[in-house]
Amino acid sequence: MFATFHTGRKAALALFMGTLALVSTNAFAAKDVGKGHDHRTFHADGEIDYGKVGDSYTADLVMYLAGNQFMVMQDLISAFQSHNPDIRSVFVETIPPGQILKGQILKQGTIAGQKLAMNPDLFASVNVNHLKKLHAKNMMHDYMFYTHNKLALEVLKGNPKHIKGPRDLARDDVVVTLPNPLTEGIFKFYGSEMLKQLGIYQKVTGGKKCKSCWAIKGKTWFTSRHHRETPIRLLEGKTDVGVVWTTEITYQQEIGRNIEGVDIPAPYNMGHKVAYAIGALKAGRNPYNAMRFLSFLGTDEAQNIYAKHGFIKATQEELKLKPLPLPGKKK
Repeated sequence: MFATFHTGRKAALALFMGTLALVSTNAFAAKDVGKGHDHRTFHADGEIDYGKVGDSYTADLVMYLAGNQFMVMQDLISAFQSHNPDIRSVFVETIPPGQILKGQILKQGTIAGQKLAMNPDLFASVNVNHLKKLHAKNMMHDYMFYTHNKLALEVLKGNPKHIKGPRDLARDDVVVTLPNPLTEGIFKFYGSEMLKQLGIYQKVTGGKKCKSCWAIKGKTWFTSRHHRETPIRLLEGKTDVGVVWTTEITYQQEIGRNIEGVDIPAPYNMGHKVAYAIGALKAGRNPYNAMRFLSFLGTDEAQNIYAKHGFIKATQEELKLKPLPLPGKKK
């Protein structure tokens, strides 16, 4: 599924590689990893503001979402506002949902020294247990699943290390980058389980749990914040392969980077488990607008936008709002 994107992207790739040669490695890495897209305010006139976290207190709709959807947001919010032009501003945060829950909803958090509102209208996670915890605190009652994803291996174009599948992560001649197990649900809940099912967890991680660190010196690196750091490490020659969502590879190819993917077969890709759950917080300032957005997510238009970016569509049954069970109970 990971064929190189359109040939018309070659010019963009050439430009990118030329720029890479001119910009220092550290500066390039600091600018990337999606940080510029983590906090955006979308306006009905098409304008987008970046990094104005104070808008979380004033926007007509405020959403804190699992970070790996950042590439979908511009298309999705533009379409939503075209149908709801009275919603003049939509503030969207896209970072790991565990960080959102623990550091911004249940506890006052800051971004670049600025406080964010603790009452977004909508919160979405790739782990429904995050929403169940809010329900247990009487902060959220209903939810729905609205899209799916699965794990894949990210490598440089041409696959120079000839990675064939996830078992190759245990090879002694391969340097691996993994999402950190402390704050990134992709590894905490899914990647680690894959490695354990394959019987290579200890060989690949040494049983270590940390971030921005070597789990095994010179062998396995854990990211500092987000698996969007992985393509940069690949392009800088610091790693041979990384575990990411399939949608990350689609995005990297779409913007013309020298990246390709290696499929992970089921059930190890966790496609049968990965489901994005969203719900409205009781304390949100804009409950009506939140309901309008949830309704929009259930449309063919919204589902097609997610599919365009490599996500897997939700079923009509999944797109129905339903009561949240308490933690420990089945969904």
